[in-house]
Amino acid sequence: MSSHLTFSSLHVALIALLTALALSSCVGVRPVGTEGLAPFTSDGCTLFPDGTFKDRDKWCDCCQKHDLAYWQGGSAEDRDQADVKLRDCVLARTDDPQLAETIFLGTRIGGHPAFPTWYRWGYGWAYGRGYQPLAEVERLQVQERLATYAQRHPAGYCVENNR
Repeated sequence: MSSHLTFSSLHVALIALLTALALSSCVGVRPVGTEGLAPFTSDGCTLFPDGTFKDRDKWCDCCQKHDLAYWQGGSAEDRDQADVKLRDCVLARTDDPQLAETIFLGTRIGGHPAFPTWYRWGYGWAYGRGYQPLAEVERLQVQERLATYAQRHPAGYCVENNR
């Protein structure tokens, strides 16, 4: 029965991912050559629930931290670490290894920087950046944009979205 649940979870995640990729072809992305880092945005657990029916934002802050990593981008190793931290955070919140692994696999497959989506690795930068470590000047841009976000959204996405 357990393997059926794992297969079912992966099946649902795969269908959601394929749907998102199909829809993403209709979504505009910042073109190559657009200068600078866009303001930070988070939508919680992109294309996935932020929690349960009873606790609607149970793992939302795990996803918001993950969005922060994906927005700023960086190396392939940075992405690997961000995805593992997301999986570990969801597991700690839910004690559900299948859910944590489903979210992990969805981000590993759907968050690749080659996809022209609003949630790809490095989505704060123009499309086409790929895996690239941040230069010092870019790290300063990250700090500036995060300070602005914190001023405008002191509670963060998860709290503001569930008020």
